[in-house]
Amino acid sequence: MYLVKTPWLLKKLYPQLVWNADRAQRVIYLTFDDGPISVVTPFVLKTLEKFNAKATFFCIGDNVQKHPDIYQQLQAKGHAIGNHTFNHLKGWKTEDEVYVNNFIKADELLKTSLFRPPYGRIKRSQIKQLRALKPDLKIIMWDVLSGDFDINLKPADCLKGVLKHTRDGAIVVFHDSLKAFERLEYVLPRALEVWSKAGYKFKAL
Repeated sequence: MYLVKTPWLLKKLYPQLVWNADRAQRVIYLTFDDGPISVVTPFVLKTLEKFNAKATFFCIGDNVQKHPDIYQQLQAKGHAIGNHTFNHLKGWKTEDEVYVNNFIKADELLKTSLFRPPYGRIKRSQIKQLRALKPDLKIIMWDVLSGDFDINLKPADCLKGVLKHTRDGAIVVFHDSLKAFERLEYVLPRALEVWSKAGYKFKAL
């Protein structure tokens, strides 16, 4: 189960995490988790370029090692890079030392102050240790979860949910993964077209 719109109570419980950006700006912050991979990430890059959009890619270290050429394209196109651990670890089910070391392994490749915990699940103790390790670290969550990873979600319904809940300053999560591609391929260009016509800009975090 997942919620497209992040509940305000969850934001209150973790105020030290970043859930959305400035609501006074007509800007949407698109984020893409789990890449880079072949086919899907290049599709995202091409679609973003068509709409003059910048985004933030939360990369898995192992995928960066496997696809260095695609990772270099992300950087060359001016998109922001975030850490998504080296092996996509779920914080709630991982010992702190293992989790932090996996973060460090990815950080050696990515060298970024942005981090998104896989599945959005991280212990308070892990937050504390990561911040001690990297004081400038910004842990980026979201206020709109597209659900593109849900194989039971029809692409049209995925689009409907994203458009319904996205507003000024929203941080929106998509996934440049094979599992999400059927929905992502349908939703991303259509959502960008609607938002562009509504006067939105698309910036990296």
